[in-house]
Amino acid sequence: MLLSLPNLLTMSRIVAIPLLVLLVLLRAPWADLAACAVFAAAGITDYYDGKIARDRGIISGFGVMLDPIADKLLVGASLMVLVGCDRLPDRALIAAIVIMLREILVSGLREYLAGLRVRMPVTRLAKWKTGFQMGALGVLLAGDSGAAVIGLGMLPISMIGEAMLWVAAALTLITGWDYWVSGLRHAAADTDRHRNRP
Repeated sequence: MLLSLPNLLTMSRIVAIPLLVLLVLLRAPWADLAACAVFAAAGITDYYDGKIARDRGIISGFGVMLDPIADKLLVGASLMVLVGCDRLPDRALIAAIVIMLREILVSGLREYLAGLRVRMPVTRLAKWKTGFQMGALGVLLAGDSGAAVIGLGMLPISMIGEAMLWVAAALTLITGWDYWVSGLRHAAADTDRHRNRP
């Protein structure tokens, strides 16, 4: 079960991170485009690992645990390498920080609620957030230089990516608040249960 296809797809996202970072650090147009392709391929595995696991009935505790970790590692590494290579303007750092803080918050809430045997289902809005976030990062990794390699140099690719990142950050705030309120509600209920025990 540990080496089932869904789990292998999930682990491939983690394995892709060093390659993605290396490509960005090369600071070459072809490497920027390749980094975008690696990120897109990793993002596609996020859809298929869950779909295959559900369709084949091979959902495992390891996969459930590793999937969100792989997502957060991929997003976090992409944001950090973009910032480290000055590929994000200063104003976009706010959006990047909001996204990173939300990921940490939700991870902590999920871990706490798992101890209470409470699941936090992914909302439709959270899926939109993920879509904009992944799209933004893919576009930003390609950047203007990568776009020029495939004849799209006339488009303001970096600006489009930044705009998408801001949309993702706004959705991040909304969904993060929803998760936070839900987490507090369950925490309060758990506190009441302990208080009322004889």
